[in-house]
Amino acid sequence: MRDRILKDQEFQLPVSRIFIAASLLVALLLDWLPWQGMLLTFRPDFVALVLLYWCTHKPYHVGISIAWTVGILADVADASLFGQHALAYSILAFSGIVLHRRVLMFNLHQQTLQIFPLLLLAYTVYAAVHWQLRGSISWEYFIGSVVSALLWAPVTILLQALRRPRAATDQL
Repeated sequence: MRDRILKDQEFQLPVSRIFIAASLLVALLLDWLPWQGMLLTFRPDFVALVLLYWCTHKPYHVGISIAWTVGILADVADASLFGQHALAYSILAFSGIVLHRRVLMFNLHQQTLQIFPLLLLAYTVYAAVHWQLRGSISWEYFIGSVVSALLWAPVTILLQALRRPRAATDQL
């Protein structure tokens, strides 16, 4: 499995901006699913995962301005405090860009341990904003960072599989 992941990192198609935008749009749509009850507590932040993936794997294509724009879209869609997601995603993108070489030198399971503090930082921003608004912190926010970190490996494998070169149709 590890050899396949290393091989995928070596031989991948160049990424287009349309593919990056489409993956971020799919992540936004997944975040906008109607989560209710206990599922709402365990809801991962798909946009943060995909944004962090692109910031660590293609830091020259995806940066803080894209993170800010996607965050504003998430704020409008969630009807949350304007700028809350934008601030969290901008901090997450900056952290991902600064630490992209460190994250990529580990295998996929070790990357999860490197990604978890970054996701925890984003969830801390959410909690800090809610603390400023309501005067209390809901600790359920931090469960989402654990679930998001656990989804790092599947999201990475999925996005790398979509970037892998396809076999020619005339070959078997």
